[in-house]
Amino acid sequence: MKKNILLLTILVLSGLFSSAQQLPKNWYNLDLQKDSVYGVSTNKAYETILKGKKATTIIVAVIDDGTDVDHPDLAGQIWTNTKEIPGNKIDDDNNGYPDDIHGWNYLGNADEDIVLENMEVTRIVRKYQSVFADSNNIKSQPEKYQEYLNAKSIYDKKLAEYTKTDERLNKMLNFIEAMNKKYAKDSLSVQEVSGYYVTDSVLIKMKERMVTLMDKGTTYPSYVSELKRGYKNNKDHLDYHMNIAYDARKVIHDDYENINDKSYGNNHVKSPDGDHGTHVSGIIGAVRGNEMGTDGVASNVQLMILRVVPNGDERDKDIALAIRYAADNGARIINMSFGKPVPYNKKAVDDAVKYAASKNVLLVHAAGNESLNLDVDKRYPNPNYLGEKRNARKNWLDVGANAADGNPGVFSNYGKKYVDLFAPGVKITSTLPNNGYGAKNGTSMASPVAAGVAALILSYYPQMTAEQLKKVLVKSVVRPQINVKKPGTKDVMVKYKDLCITAGIINAYEAAKLAERKYGK
Repeated sequence: MKKNILLLTILVLSGLFSSAQQLPKNWYNLDLQKDSVYGVSTNKAYETILKGKKATTIIVAVIDDGTDVDHPDLAGQIWTNTKEIPGNKIDDDNNGYPDDIHGWNYLGNADEDIVLENMEVTRIVRKYQSVFADSNNIKSQPEKYQEYLNAKSIYDKKLAEYTKTDERLNKMLNFIEAMNKKYAKDSLSVQEVSGYYVTDSVLIKMKERMVTLMDKGTTYPSYVSELKRGYKNNKDHLDYHMNIAYDARKVIHDDYENINDKSYGNNHVKSPDGDHGTHVSGIIGAVRGNEMGTDGVASNVQLMILRVVPNGDERDKDIALAIRYAADNGARIINMSFGKPVPYNKKAVDDAVKYAASKNVLLVHAAGNESLNLDVDKRYPNPNYLGEKRNARKNWLDVGANAADGNPGVFSNYGKKYVDLFAPGVKITSTLPNNGYGAKNGTSMASPVAAGVAALILSYYPQMTAEQLKKVLVKSVVRPQINVKKPGTKDVMVKYKDLCITAGIINAYEAAKLAERKYGK
């Protein structure tokens, strides 16, 4: 999840992601028995059960921050709306989206794009703080008041955290500037850093951590680069995400309260800030076997690009319209690598999820990166319908992240009654904008691995319904018979049955074997 980049940066700086193990770039496609990593056995599935079988093309919608559709490892995999005439600025297929050639961007107007946005709690506080300054409104709108109090509590806590982090990182950067000035150079040795005298208790701890990481092989320039990146990201939190005075939605000019007002956005699916979505898209469907970068999980896919995720919290209206767009335009699988702690219009999203279910679509969602137990702590969107006992579990898959050694990612959310299964999400190499490649960590990476497996299986057994597909995926998981570290802890050991419903990791080979037995001709 894109917004948690500060958390992941801090984990990198603290050494929690450092490892001497050198992993293959495509480890998530590899097999436990053959390769000694907890991948999803993609290659094994292709080379055995699926070898020689005919496959159909599956449309997978990537609801994210945009994708570099010109990337050479993705260009041939991008969905094209053949009912539209490119560039004529006319809605040729009368679906409400002119020139939607590869999908749609909901973050903007005809000419402008939004990159930075508020967090949802900020938007709720901005909307209701003046309303509930009047005690009469508290009495007349008790439910909304509780929503406001919840959002305000989260807002105040987050603002305090980001303010404190800003002070710490600023202090550390000033410390580094002072060291550079003393030694008259920009790259220092571990001895020089260790020998620099400080008295501030915070700086002493940060210097000790820096020395430890340098002893383990982290270079001074790379440490400083990560620190500066974390500082900038934290500034974005303060200046945009938590800034009540900043309202990016004014650019769009839509009636935000009206879900039927969809005449906004543009076809700029590449977006000015699409590294997250490009990475997600590559995990699902980067061209296999072309010896470029890495291989996606699924070969026979077309990726429909729907941009709703800014640098900040996505908006429920945009999510709902994107889900409906995907369902209406032939997507069988939707990947959603995003989430937030509070909703604004959950009913709109719920209705869209129900609509997708009626169109036989499987929704695959990242569990999140806060090391939370989702049996206790709520995240949105989620498959539990507002005010209803029924839910979307039959066509919804929530995914946690595991590392190559089988341990869950230290950041991964979990829940033995909520998260369906785990998938590789640590040190995942995939496509990046401008022909690039790189590794990322997060359930944002685990979700497209699972979506890729789903697309792979469905492409060979397209007669399956979304419900049947999910059943195959959850019944065929590989269940690690090891004790693993509970996310967010250093030494609390648990079993996978304590982390997710299936007690396992998704597996393409086992899923193909089960699908062949149940649905093979």
